[in-house]
Amino acid sequence: MTTRIAMAGAAGRMGRVIIETILDADSGLDAAVCGGLEHAQHPLLGQDVGVVAGVGALDCALTADLQQIATDFDVLIDFTLPEATMQNLDACVSLGKPLVIGTTGLTPAQRARVGAAARTVPVLFAPNMSVGVNLLFRLVADAARVLGDTVDIEVIEAHHRHKIDAPSGTAVRLGEILAETLGRDLATCAVYGREGRTGARERQIIGFETIRAGDIVGEHTVMFAGTGERLELTHRATSRRTFAQGAVMAACWLTKQPPGLYDMQDVLR
Repeated sequence: MTTRIAMAGAAGRMGRVIIETILDADSGLDAAVCGGLEHAQHPLLGQDVGVVAGVGALDCALTADLQQIATDFDVLIDFTLPEATMQNLDACVSLGKPLVIGTTGLTPAQRARVGAAARTVPVLFAPNMSVGVNLLFRLVADAARVLGDTVDIEVIEAHHRHKIDAPSGTAVRLGEILAETLGRDLATCAVYGREGRTGARERQIIGFETIRAGDIVGEHTVMFAGTGERLELTHRATSRRTFAQGAVMAACWLTKQPPGLYDMQDVLR
């Protein structure tokens, strides 16, 4: 059965790419675009979602009110901003609709709201929908388990100049995986950038370095540096389509699940 998808942030960079991916006959995904959402002041409200995304008319109008299209879609995909995502989360709970969240930069309180909502509706929350990145998560955990406290660990990430949160949600998730595997508290062992006379590095530190430049889609490296050797695990995204493909795959999968909080590892099992 075709999964009917509504796209939050349909006029944005990721929104347009996800809409293109849904319509791509070669994607192998049985899905359709059945709605688009933007904020109330957006200048393109009322226009055809497909025209806004540059893919041709789809016979559904861009709206600011999810209630208006409640009967038209099965699942909402949201790659917007934390404040907008929280509004969409509440709307999906009210409507009993599943929600795929790719928004990054959520606060602990906002993440707690996501968890609470998942007791009512299926929610998939992942900082990165790429299949390759989710494989990287597994490889990083394996490497940390083997190398343990014999190495220094650094997480280096790079994104385009328009990204507004740092470090990236993917980098934070990598840090969480490392800390969980090594039995460390990320809140106390993370170091975000260095400047000045910092002193010698402590082994328990998990370091983060952030680059914002040009049109870099996304790069993440975890460095395990020991004495005499260094292991680096790297993922480089060259197109947003890799995230979009994963998001649509997740949306199709989520409609078949009971209420609960899921991530891409669940989809890929």
